[in-house]
Amino acid sequence: MSSTPRYRAIADDLIAKIRSGHYRAGEALPAQRELSASYGVTMMTLRQALQVLSAEGLIDQRAGRGTYVRRPSAEYPLDTLRSLGDDLRRQGHPLRTEVLSAALRPAPRALTRLLADAPAGLRALRLARVRHLMGRPAVHQISWVVEPYASAIRGADFTETPLYTALAEAGARVHRASERIRPALLTAPVAARLRHPAGSPVFVSERITYDERGALVVTDHATILGEWMEIRAERKAADLSLHWSGAFTK
Repeated sequence: MSSTPRYRAIADDLIAKIRSGHYRAGEALPAQRELSASYGVTMMTLRQALQVLSAEGLIDQRAGRGTYVRRPSAEYPLDTLRSLGDDLRRQGHPLRTEVLSAALRPAPRALTRLLADAPAGLRALRLARVRHLMGRPAVHQISWVVEPYASAIRGADFTETPLYTALAEAGARVHRASERIRPALLTAPVAARLRHPAGSPVFVSERITYDERGALVVTDHATILGEWMEIRAERKAADLSLHWSGAFTK
């Protein structure tokens, strides 16, 4: 006989359904009477289960309107060299990577400007991905990987293998990164990929990663839906430097 209280078992089942996408972010759960009947418990037991979900930040209970699955607020830490995907996985967010394209292409001018003595006709691996959180597209990301790593990792299965893992396996030793994050509005082409209205608020992250010799390894351009992400930094002496700029004059 199980020692798990009935309300806890119901809470665990609802949590699993939310994390699997059965109940999606922003959608209403079935009415409480319907849920209590389906689980065969009293309303009091069901409400105990919902209190667990509420305490874990998974639902919002709105008086007279029902219970809704809360949109996740994933953290985007600034003090790490891990990839965005790795950070989201470490936070326990169900993450699926959709690869839109992965091919060697002529390097764009923005990339060649970062390289000293870039040869004519330089090619790099262009990797375009969409990150799905809680079953919904939330991040559009384009990465450019330079040689010799581009050719070494072009055959990797990026739906399963994180980019930085593939780079490490190819011998890249990531040492530092420079990143700029700014607010923006969602452009029409990316809006179509994220299935979200154009003009919605987003964060745009532009990141340049270097190896231990100071050579460029990869550039990343990520568009992150503003409603899905919050940016946090742990401030410690000599560990992190944040530079704020803007127009503060009237």
